[in-house]
Amino acid sequence: VLQAAAECRRAVRGEVAAETIELVLGTRHELGISWILPLLPKLRLAMPGLKLHLYVGSGPDLVLRVRALGIDCAVISIRITDPKLDFIRLHAEPYVFVGAPKLLRKYPLTHPNHVKNHTLIDNSDDLPLFHYWRDAPGGIDSRNFKDIVKIGAIEGIRALVLRGEGVAVLPAYYVAEDCRKKRLQRVMPKVRLLQDHFRLVFRIDDPRRALYERLAQTFLTSPVI
Repeated sequence: VLQAAAECRRAVRGEVAAETIELVLGTRHELGISWILPLLPKLRLAMPGLKLHLYVGSGPDLVLRVRALGIDCAVISIRITDPKLDFIRLHAEPYVFVGAPKLLRKYPLTHPNHVKNHTLIDNSDDLPLFHYWRDAPGGIDSRNFKDIVKIGAIEGIRALVLRGEGVAVLPAYYVAEDCRKKRLQRVMPKVRLLQDHFRLVFRIDDPRRALYERLAQTFLTSPVI
């Protein structure tokens, strides 16, 4: 006890360096590059002693790794129903349904019947992106599309849509510049797509919840770009 008290006194005087805390944070590739990597200097200032490592993977992979203690926490927008996991809600993640202007001039998409002329591009068989449109009031059934192509990465989906090879639902922040510069165009913009939230996910039995709350607070002060 006396030794601990002496160490506390030395720490208050600045004679002892802050203990380094290492965390492995999981993230999707696109979100990590566009948002989390630029935030690292701000995180270091807000949380001295925190050493953050990044692991990049798909949403389901990140959930499994947090659950199995392969990584400490993750920023994802997947709904969390696993009783072993807890989360702190971060920013909203709105979505937009987009296509290349050249494609939409050739094959307009202003009515549900028009989807028979278009290819839908999404992540996987369960169409996790398209459901934000399909389940919204006024949304379209995916079975009516001419074809469906699955690409396992948002950047790959964006690349195909930019080339005019199909239409897709994508995160609004990720294609905001494309829409502003008219490289992409919103499809049926009056339909209000469903949205999700980014979440900082960690194990419910992890004793470092206070640390994750501080980390989440820093994320919340920085808009997703």
